[in-house]
Parts: sequence; C-alpha cells; structure tokens
Amino acid sequence: MEQIVERMQNEQTGVPVRTVKSFMSKIPSVFTGADLIAWMMKNLDVDDQTEALHLAHLMASHGYFFPIDDHVLTVKADGTFYRFQTPYFWPSNCWEPENTDYAVYLCKRTMQNKARLELADYEAENLARLQKMFSRKWEFIFMQAEAQAKVDKKRDKLERKVLDSQERAFWDVHRPVPGCVNTTEIDIKKACRMNKPIKSAKVETLKARLDGGNVKITAALETYKSYYEKHAEYDGFCMPLEPSNPWISDSTEFWEMEKQTTTTSSSLNTSPMMLSDLLRDPAGREHFIQFLEKEFWEAVQELKQIHLKDVPVKVQEIWNEYLAPDANCPINIDSRSYEITKVNMQNPDRWTFDEAATSVKGLRSVISFTAKKDPGPSSS
Repeated sequence: MEQIVERMQNEQTGVPVRTVKSFMSKIPSVFTGADLIAWMMKNLDVDDQTEALHLAHLMASHGYFFPIDDHVLTVKADGTFYRFQTPYFWPSNCWEPENTDYAVYLCKRTMQNKARLELADYEAENLARLQKMFSRKWEFIFMQAEAQAKVDKKRDKLERKVLDSQERAFWDVHRPVPGCVNTTEIDIKKACRMNKPIKSAKVETLKARLDGGNVKITAALETYKSYYEKHAEYDGFCMPLEPSNPWISDSTEFWEMEKQTTTTSSSLNTSPMMLSDLLRDPAGREHFIQFLEKEFWEAVQELKQIHLKDVPVKVQEIWNEYLAPDANCPINIDSRSYEITKVNMQNPDRWTFDEAATSVKGLRSVISFTAKKDPGPSSS
C-alpha cells in the first residue's frame, strides 16, 4: 500500500494535489475523491470503479489518506476533499499509542478555540472517561497538552491546518469512531489460529522436510552398485549356492535351514560387511539381541522408520527408557556419547541416538563374535 501511496504523491504522475480557495479561507494540500478514483483506474490493475473504491477504502481505513471534514475514514468518488497522511504517522512505523497520549491530544483540542477542532460527542465521552482514569496525574497531562498547544500556535496558519488534520486522522485510525473497524487491532480468531500448537508443529515439520538433502541419482547408483558387488556371490539368482535355491530347483533344504536359527556359511561371510546383514540373518539377530538384553538398538532403528511427525514423541520415549537418570533399562555408554546425545535431544530427529547406538559397550565384539563363531554341522 505504501508503494502505491508514494506513486500517488509523485509530483508529475501522481494524484493532482492543490490548494483550494473558499470563502475567506484557503484549504491547502487536498485532492478530490473523483481524482483519486480516476488515477487508480488509470494506473492500477483494477477492473471497474467499484473495485477502485474498495481498494481506496482499505487504504483510507489504514490512514494513508483521509477526508478533511469527517472522522469516518472512507472514500467517495465525488468532490469531497481528501489529504495524504504524513509518512511519520504511517502504520509501518508500528505505532502503539498509549491512553495517556490520547488524553494529551484530546485535552489540547479543548484549549484551541477553533470550530474545526471541537470535540465530537464520542471524543468528549472518551475525554471524560480518561480524566477519571488518570485523575491522579491529570495535572501532568494538562501541562503536556498546554505545552504542545503553545508550540502549535507558533506555526504558520496553513501548516497548522495540515498538521492538525493529520494528527486527527492518526487518532481516527487508532481510536476510531464507534461502529468503525479498528484496523490496528489483532483479530483474536486469527491470533488463536496462528498460535495453535498443532499448526505450529506442522509448519516446523514441513520446514524440516524442505531442509532435508536429496540424494543424487548418480550417488544412489554407486551405492547400489557397491552393494551388488559385495553380495553378488551370495545371491541365489546370480550364483549357485549350497544348498540350492528352492525357487529355481525342487529342493526345499534351504527353507528347512532357514526355519532353524543356525549360523550358515553365507551369514558368516556377509555379517562383517555391515550390521544390517547381521541383523537380517536369524542367527545373527538372535545373538545380537541376547547380548544387548534390552532392545535399545531396535528402538533406534524403529525411530528411523516411523512418520516424521511421531519422531519427537518416540525420541522422548527412548530417552526415558534407556538413557534418563531414572531409566527403566539403562544402557552402558561412554560419557562423551551421552553428552552428545543429551545435546541432540534439544532438536530431536531420526538420528538423535546414533552416537549412543554405536557406543553401546561390546557392540563390535558382538559383530565379530557372530562372524567368527564356529559354524558347526551346517557348514559342511
């Protein structure tokens, strides 16, 4: 809106502002509503006069221009005179005037014997109410008003007219006529919607998704290629295995072995490659769970698979269960990993407990133990 107002005030291409002579007086720096609407239809992207009037009314209700003889901030497409507000009083300056400021302004108006400065009925009521409210310091308010009135009297007559009308328009915005919309108030419904914790949490979740890095296709292909090269010799579709693959032969010996949680030669060879291979193998998984005794590692892996909105709750549950001072099933990790995890708790995500998971005492020895364990009869 302020950019539009600045265009309107351009001396060459803006709304024509002039000083109008009336009987025994002059009206400085005014323009008509008809000129304003004509300028908006010519220079702005508006379809018709109704839309231009609506836009002009919105701008007037925020105090960017105002009628010189009316407290109601609206615009009519006729010969009514309007005046631009000084940028000092624009809403962008974040004005939040106090009731004491309003009391000083109204009190000053009563000291100036001008017909145009007489208080309206609602202003007189506001002054009486404020006088009761600030009865103890009314003398101080009166002195301030008196000092401001003396300063105003020293100004040029036309300048004083303009400044008085701009100050009045400022208070018409912040203390509007009863029944008019107060554009400076925060809509309580909108404020409640903005502060709803569910909405705020959803916004934070969406921001976290935007911040997440995307894996390039070339990097993903390299990962798949590396994985294939490591596991090709254990893939029953690519290489002949013992026992034979039941999907391409009539033998079901492989399935029978899978039902038993025994360590096979293939599991021995693949388990040193990565922990996921160890956990994929039934025998390796059984040994691993027996060692941990508590399902901390499984909880950490589950955390990486749940929905993003459930992550903070799951993180707190894992902390309370395994790492809190009064945890039900405390795990044994070094102090450095504990401190890192504690810091990670301030911004919980899927990887909050990665440091603690890799620090679980004896983790590497378990993997080594599973890989080197005597295979027994099944390896023959």
